[in-house]
Amino acid sequence: MDAFTDGILQRIKNAEQDLHRALESGDEFLAEVEQSELEDLQRLAAEHGVDPVQMRHAA
Repeated sequence: MDAFTDGILQRIKNAEQDLHRALESGDEFLAEVEQSELEDLQRLAAEHGVDPVQMRHAA
């Protein structure tokens, strides 16, 4: 795995965790921010041929 793929997958994992924490705490604004961040990261990954779901199962 190259540095870009490692980095984007880590950022996606962090965003998912941050979103989960925001939802658990009931912070709707933060959840929206984290959801947007996650969507942006997933779009960026897809644009570069990285499938986070497939990469997770391969790890």
